[in-house]
Amino acid sequence: MKNNTCTHCGTVGLAEGFIEDAGEHSRGYARWIEGAMERGFFGGAKRIGRPRRKIVAFRCPECGHLELFAADEG
Repeated sequence: MKNNTCTHCGTVGLAEGFIEDAGEHSRGYARWIEGAMERGFFGGAKRIGRPRRKIVAFRCPECGHLELFAADEG
């Protein structure tokens, strides 16, 4: 994405990063899960059997705008 253009301000050259999940029992990174969120019996999100993808983030060095992408499954 170093040659890609920011969709907000037009600056070329986005910095790659990731979205951290620092919650209890987290893996340290956030994931995108397909489908609308449904709550389970104990209030947590139902996610069993749903495809998941790591979230890859790119930040514009000029305006700070973030571009998020769902990477390959993982």
